[in-house]
Amino acid sequence: MSGEYFDALETRAPAAREAALMDALPRLIAHAQQHSRALAHILAGVDAQKVTTREALARLPVTRKSELLERQRATRAAGQDAFGGFATTAYGARMQRVFASPGPIYEPEGVAPDYWRTGRALYAAGFRAGDLAHNAFSYHMTPGAFIMESGARAVGCTVFPAGTGQTEQQLQAIAELRPHGYTGTPSFLRILLEKAAEAHSDVSSLTKAMVSGEACPPSLRDWFAERGVAAYQSYATADVGLIAYETAAREGLVLDEGVILEIVRPGTGDVVPDGEVGEVVVTVFNPDYPLVRFGTGDLSAVLPGACPTGRTNTRIKGWLGRADQTTKVRGMFVHPGQVAEIVRRCPEVARARLVVSGEMADDRMLLRAESALSGGADEAASAALSQRLAEAIRDVTKLRGDVELVPPGSLPNDGKVIEDARSYQ
Repeated sequence: MSGEYFDALETRAPAAREAALMDALPRLIAHAQQHSRALAHILAGVDAQKVTTREALARLPVTRKSELLERQRATRAAGQDAFGGFATTAYGARMQRVFASPGPIYEPEGVAPDYWRTGRALYAAGFRAGDLAHNAFSYHMTPGAFIMESGARAVGCTVFPAGTGQTEQQLQAIAELRPHGYTGTPSFLRILLEKAAEAHSDVSSLTKAMVSGEACPPSLRDWFAERGVAAYQSYATADVGLIAYETAAREGLVLDEGVILEIVRPGTGDVVPDGEVGEVVVTVFNPDYPLVRFGTGDLSAVLPGACPTGRTNTRIKGWLGRADQTTKVRGMFVHPGQVAEIVRRCPEVARARLVVSGEMADDRMLLRAESALSGGADEAASAALSQRLAEAIRDVTKLRGDVELVPPGSLPNDGKVIEDARSYQ
């Protein structure tokens, strides 16, 4: 670690990065098949040595968080391991901690240095060897604090395990220990700075921050800057660790070097064109917990071009919402995957959005479908497509819905395939 970058991987030629990832991918899949009972089942029949391209990877099934939870519940009920068969190591020397996230979903932590790969993000945020990091993520059950601590230690920082709450004691520690940087949620950093101003407590040593766990809009980032703190965001999850991180360019988030990213249409495994909003799906090179095509449930989109800082990896827009848009209509759950199935049955449709409207006890469904037939030049073909779509709605959802054909490109690029526009007032 020296200079502007955490390591030389960040400035590789994109073709060299892609070649290295695709070269390592078959080994990851073979390892997962051999050592993870869950992935041996999910990837049954897959020839790992042939998964050497993104096209081949895209043919593998997506495993979403809900499925991971279901598998964990099943194995726990059967008296087997708590990780649903996904972990490749057992309790002992190679597994130093176990965490619990809401669900509960249990995550293992192996012994590899910087297991969560967050050192890269902290370095981009200005953390350096010899800094003291005030870590205000929770150390109770969930992995957030350890995700940041492992990265801080990889950079060469000393860590003060502040945890959450006890604002007055935290302000005292900041005033006396003089930490250089903060790690934690942006909302708690704001609380600390506001309370410090009220109490005339000296927190001027804090000049940088790595925030995560919730949104940090530009207005809040500017608020921090006005108080002398340069705050940067990282996008990480308890399942896979770091996915992407913010740089000094402030133009999206740069993808971590140990991640293969795909953006897929919600409810499917279908990769969308660059720039289109969809669900973040990642494959992470973690031999202890090898998640292949893991659906995070978060929405984002790929940004064009490279980061102005010289980092050459793919950039994403950041967190744009949740992909799970499941809603209940007339007592029946309707899922994004069902909308995708309706579209699949009608090749003339490029994209579709199911709009649920009405008032309490009067739900109405309208499928707005992008098609070149929407102009009405061929009324018979347009009517036939609308009829087939209406039949597909009934067949797939067991509910009736209207159809509106719209020109290609007219639906919003926000990742939504189900829009709940009902009024409950």
